[in-house]
Amino acid sequence: MKLFSDSVNPHKNLLPYNGTVNYYGRIVPNSKLLFYYEKLLNTIEWKNDEAVIFGKHIITKRKVAWYGDRSFEYTYSNTTKKALPWTEELLELKQLAEKESGETYNSCLLNLYHNGSEGMAWHSDGEKDLKKNGAIASMSFGAERKFAFKHKESKETVALWLENGSLLVMKGVTQTYWLHRLPPTTKVSEPRINLTFRTIVE
Repeated sequence: MKLFSDSVNPHKNLLPYNGTVNYYGRIVPNSKLLFYYEKLLNTIEWKNDEAVIFGKHIITKRKVAWYGDRSFEYTYSNTTKKALPWTEELLELKQLAEKESGETYNSCLLNLYHNGSEGMAWHSDGEKDLKKNGAIASMSFGAERKFAFKHKESKETVALWLENGSLLVMKGVTQTYWLHRLPPTTKVSEPRINLTFRTIVE
């Protein structure tokens, strides 16, 4: 099943069952899109992501950064990150995501995909550091990219295109029952910056 953002309804659940995903479309004003994109690109402390998979240490082309209310530790793919203090722009975007979604967040994992060759494999965000069934707000800047969900048991898929300046929110039992991914593509040559606001529990 494929969904396009020309019929955006933030109150509609994009998943047919076992979870809740809402797409709000573009929430950042057109006049601020380039400002935030350039600020994020140039002021965030980007580093190549690292993972330990089957005992092998892997460094990705994709870059990441981790920010939060406090120096939260976040462990995934067998590596641990310590949160940096918010930048002014990240705080503004967090508040915008909170206003639109009606949720609150205390941290943000950012991803920088330099072009369409960089993506993310099927996974779910179920790490023990995250609030169970808590909302994750995903904001996108730069290149428009396809984003997909796949049910862990039925294998049913749902896909949509994430616009520049858009917001997608995953909540409830979504991470328990669904995987998601950003598939690579040869059709995109521009960078995409993704912010995923989330809640860490200590």
